[in-house]
Amino acid sequence: MQRRRVIWTGLAAVAAAGTYGIWRSMQARPMDLVAFEALYTQPLAAPVGDLSVYHLGHSLVGRDMPVMLDQLAQAGGHVGHVHASQLGWGASLDQHRQGAEAVPGFAPENAHPNHVLADQAMASGDHDAVVLTEMVEIKDAIRYHDSAAALAHWARAARAGNPETRVYLYETWHRLDDAEGWLTRIDADLTRAWQDQLMRVAMAEDGVGTIYLIPGGQVLAAAVRAIEAGKIPGLTSREALFSRDAAGGVDTIHLNDLGAYIIALTHFATLYQRSPKGLPHQLRRADGEPATALPDLAVEPLQTLVWNTVSGYALAGVAQ
Repeated sequence: MQRRRVIWTGLAAVAAAGTYGIWRSMQARPMDLVAFEALYTQPLAAPVGDLSVYHLGHSLVGRDMPVMLDQLAQAGGHVGHVHASQLGWGASLDQHRQGAEAVPGFAPENAHPNHVLADQAMASGDHDAVVLTEMVEIKDAIRYHDSAAALAHWARAARAGNPETRVYLYETWHRLDDAEGWLTRIDADLTRAWQDQLMRVAMAEDGVGTIYLIPGGQVLAAAVRAIEAGKIPGLTSREALFSRDAAGGVDTIHLNDLGAYIIALTHFATLYQRSPKGLPHQLRRADGEPATALPDLAVEPLQTLVWNTVSGYALAGVAQ
């Protein structure tokens, strides 16, 4: 009887949290669209020198991609580029806001030398750029995890520690088997979710400031379209960018080394406002082992594609 009471209490708490998130999302008013778009008519000034970047998120950040970004930045002349992170198993920004005990998989996911507690990282003011990553499914994050308010919280916290910190929201992607269609979701959610329900709502709150977007989903979609149109030598399908399990089955959400490399290029292009063309493609994973590299002939067209996508999207804050 006692166990049943505990279970029902837990379920009631989950239901209450979901109800509160839905109620709050219905009450929130987004920033006026004209005022919002006006913030992005002029790009950010390119950063001076090297960046210290803090990544807050989950497995679509992972350990390997930030380490790849370190190597790209250092190869590009930013030898002082460093990063720190806090990760979880599919963790939402709201779970990170609640503290380590609320983050699924906190202990195993942060058992690495680049972990710094999120609250400490923000308060330290040590980071030139803070990259915030929301959970997938994004619709559930918005509906049940108070997503815009959590985004606003972390943006304010970053700027309280360092008013000059650049704050980014990392646009991710959906499952390959999404019922609406993978490319369709990425195309539609850029405006209806990332822009209108996250960024505009968060930025309507006091003290948040301008949030920029790292267009990871847009770059992946552009890469897949190019690959499946036969424009990228050595690659033929979207599955080539995604992990596989021991039996060879495709992981429909997590990228392999090739996909992680493309996302690392996307971060480099957005954060440093530079074309990644000419950067190396034979990199190491976080464990020090060599990452699987793109076919040589695929490197230049994909690096060019990344730059064209990032520099063509105003919310990234990058000048063409």
